[in-house]
Amino acid sequence: MSIIDSFKQFVRRKQFEPGIVGIFVNPFYFARKGLYRHIREFAPQMSGTVLDVGCGRRPYERLFCVDRYVGLEFNQSGNRSGDTADVYYDGNQFPFRDGEFDNGFASEVFEHIFNPLEFLSELNRVVKINGFVLMTVPFLWPEHMQPLDFGRYSSFGLRALLEQRGFEILHLRKSMTGVRAIIQLWNVFVYRKTETRSGVLNFLFCIVFIAPWNLLGEILSILLPDNEEIYLDTIILARKIKNL
Repeated sequence: MSIIDSFKQFVRRKQFEPGIVGIFVNPFYFARKGLYRHIREFAPQMSGTVLDVGCGRRPYERLFCVDRYVGLEFNQSGNRSGDTADVYYDGNQFPFRDGEFDNGFASEVFEHIFNPLEFLSELNRVVKINGFVLMTVPFLWPEHMQPLDFGRYSSFGLRALLEQRGFEILHLRKSMTGVRAIIQLWNVFVYRKTETRSGVLNFLFCIVFIAPWNLLGEILSILLPDNEEIYLDTIILARKIKNL
């Protein structure tokens, strides 16, 4: 692998595992930092088998030390081009047996589900009793993957929906609250207005236009009071306590 390819791979990894370097190369630094931190905290509680619903490129798979990790994706040409999922489905019924998995995982997927209660019912069906379900769901975030962007859910709404579908909430966290959420939204705006087809130009624009705001956000988050009513994502660890 060439030095250039290695560098591209490194930058690509920092899009989901930001760290300090992510301040300079990741336009979604605060959102991805919060997601990675919470998933890394909760993933070790899972064992056996995990179903990753809406797996995308499976950026968090290595955080799960399990016997079997299965990626499930909606069947459309854009998803198949990445060739990352193990199984594709029609967006309705998961093609698995009842109780086939010990755990379920769905990161930044729920906003793209038009039938949320049916989705949670399917998740309940394929996960065993007492199995864990880990979900991350955006609260403050621009429309994306248009037109398949159907909803934003408050922490209270998510709790109610999951409890209706046979899950007990073990942990509920609000990720990246207060000023960091505000600066992240600003950075998304700037990035979308400066984004080009050139990865090199995007990299340079990120260093010049995005990185200073990331640094400022880290400093202000220490100096200013927090506000948990303003946050980017909800992270929920739940347990299935009953069949539907």
